[in-house]
Amino acid sequence: MLGDPRTVRVTGDKTAAVFRRTDDVDAEERPEDYAGKPVPEAYVWSNLTSGNGARALWLLLLPFMVVNLAHWMRPNTRGLRRSMRFYGVLVRLVGLTLTVLLVAAACEVALDLAAWQCAGTPECSESRSWLGFLATDASGHGGWWSQPGRRLALAALVPAALTGLLWYLSHRTWSAYESQHPLPHQPEPEDDLRRSALSRPGFWYGRRLVARLRAAHTAAGLLTCAAAVSTSAARFDRQPGGPLALDLLGRLMVATLVAGTVVVVWVVCRRGRSEDVIDQRVDRAVTRLLPGAALGVLALALVYAGWDRPGWVSAGRLPGDATFGGIALVQGLLVVALAVVAGVLYRSAPGSRTALRGLGGPAAAMLGCALGGVMSGGVAQRVGDWLDSGGTPGEAGRAFPGPPALLTWQASVIPVLLVVVVVLALVLAVRALLRGRDEIDQIPRDYPGEPQDTARTRRIAGTRARAELTDHAPLVVGIVSTVTLLLGAAALVGAWGTGEVPGEAAKDAAPFFQGAAQTAQALGSWLIGFGFILLVTWGRRAYRDPSARRTIGIVWDVGTFWPRAAHPFAPPCYAERAVPDLTWRMATWTRTPGRRLVISGHSQGSVLAAAAAWQLSPSVRRRVALLTYGSPLERLYGRWFPAHFGPAALTALHHEVDCWRNLHRPTDPIGGPIGLAGDCGPDVDRPSLKDPLAYGRTESQPLPAPLLGHSDYQADPAFDAERTALLARLRGSGPAKQPLPQQPGPESEQSRGSSGQSQQSPGRSQGNSGRSQGSSGRSSG
Repeated sequence: MLGDPRTVRVTGDKTAAVFRRTDDVDAEERPEDYAGKPVPEAYVWSNLTSGNGARALWLLLLPFMVVNLAHWMRPNTRGLRRSMRFYGVLVRLVGLTLTVLLVAAACEVALDLAAWQCAGTPECSESRSWLGFLATDASGHGGWWSQPGRRLALAALVPAALTGLLWYLSHRTWSAYESQHPLPHQPEPEDDLRRSALSRPGFWYGRRLVARLRAAHTAAGLLTCAAAVSTSAARFDRQPGGPLALDLLGRLMVATLVAGTVVVVWVVCRRGRSEDVIDQRVDRAVTRLLPGAALGVLALALVYAGWDRPGWVSAGRLPGDATFGGIALVQGLLVVALAVVAGVLYRSAPGSRTALRGLGGPAAAMLGCALGGVMSGGVAQRVGDWLDSGGTPGEAGRAFPGPPALLTWQASVIPVLLVVVVVLALVLAVRALLRGRDEIDQIPRDYPGEPQDTARTRRIAGTRARAELTDHAPLVVGIVSTVTLLLGAAALVGAWGTGEVPGEAAKDAAPFFQGAAQTAQALGSWLIGFGFILLVTWGRRAYRDPSARRTIGIVWDVGTFWPRAAHPFAPPCYAERAVPDLTWRMATWTRTPGRRLVISGHSQGSVLAAAAAWQLSPSVRRRVALLTYGSPLERLYGRWFPAHFGPAALTALHHEVDCWRNLHRPTDPIGGPIGLAGDCGPDVDRPSLKDPLAYGRTESQPLPAPLLGHSDYQADPAFDAERTALLARLRGSGPAKQPLPQQPGPESEQSRGSSGQSQQSPGRSQGNSGRSQGSSGRSSG
């Protein structure tokens, strides 16, 4: 980024830092050497998303990240503040169900499959020596731990430890990310349809909410463990002739669990984000007492379940169908309610470019729930098959019943969903092919006078057509999420209506339907297991291989840009460190009279650049010029996050900075024009850059020029021309809002990777550029 191998870190740490060339370290002390010249700086933030090997473990938190995105996909609205708050409450409740689902899956594996079914079945426990001290013999006798309640109490330590691990990871990242202080500034007068919420002082400081949610989700996980242990014992104690004291204790325990659930839900619903101020308060009564009380309830449940109960034997399954079915039903109802609220919000301020007419958030929430279901079901299916030597659920001759029937039904609908995905892929492929044929006629007009090469023309046209497929993502997401909701409902009805796995439920049906059910069940079981193994393998490879970790980091660029507003166990928000870093650097530079800066950003770095500019005070913002290239600000963020990056917010940003220029090309599948209305459009967007720079061999390009797509924008002379024009403008060469003249020269693209660059001129102008290697954005100034 700096064009020099000799660089020095001038501020920051090993996680994120600002660099300069060695020759520029003391530029402020030698202003005479920089008269009229900028001082380049590079902000490196790649370690925030793809740093150490622990980042690979974030793959297991993918459902939490997706549902957190649903919070920020809220459509723009005019007024309707109560509906906005209700939207946030619904998303937070969906996030809470995902935590319960994860812990319930751990309980299914440890308590039901291992401790209840396998340890209670001699045919299974005899081949598992590590279960020997829990097992019973053929006569039903065994050691002290062999009583079902004690087995369950010991196994409950596994999901409890998982909950504790999630709490620890969330607390650790909370201390590193949410505790970064933003640049203090006064809130500005706000018009809901004009100014982005990203300009609020406390937007990038979610410390208080994340602490409350972490306490509530931790308590929910511990209460789920307590319920899994105590409800089975309570059912046994309610049988006629049982001890009255244990029966009363069981009923008291159930009542305590219900009361704890009500408290957790109240804490989740009670308070949302406080963005208008930098809220440094922490609700210690909630963050300390709630998890502690839940831990105490779990301890009491373990003692209660471990009490001596002669004659109690484990048979069948624990009530997993009711548990997982209840979770799936609640999730489906919450997603439907979320869709209704999102529709109401969208109709108050409709936007032609808003993805799925404002239903992007409900679609993301549905997909997050589906991911959680697939991961939970995959773990249960694989462990069940392993304990029972690979038998198919419901198959005659199995040693024990295996996972709940609902998990098998959910796995059985996966092949149907894949068929829908394949059909969509074929439709998009045909559309790209037809669009490529249309582009073939456009290529000669873009390169007039060039001798035509059919293969070269088709390659360029095909690249342009494939780049446009990004614009069809809302259609794909909408169809997949809707089909997922319907298939999930069908699986729930099938499991609850029959109480059996699909193959057994269809044994009396016509041969065709019987064969289809057995095929779907077997194929679904294989697919869900394969998906789980693939996820673990990818995570293991990313843990060891930095290049694979950087690939995952590209996914986190979008997924973890947003603060944790719906789920505290989601991967941390790197922008809560990066945006304050950039804002502090820009503000401290411009405090000296006469200093200005150009901040430029590529891909995700352009989003960071815009977010940092919004956090500046209006007087400083007017001394900043913005240069973006390969930017998803409108194409991705403007469509999927319209409440924060909609046309009104981007237009306001254009008017508030000194000037904004955007470079894009038709072969870029990620970046695109900002597309502001009226005169703002030409002011911001430069006409589309050519890719490749030259069609054939020329004097300046004697070898064939490559198709760059999303890469190497800085190699294009148009980049230098625009940056030079911005620096000249900041020195006072033009009126405050006069459109920049178009700079002649060929057009190209910038390289992949998240980076920021800034160039500063002591006493006169500053531009800043930073690079984050291996990530998908570049933020430069």
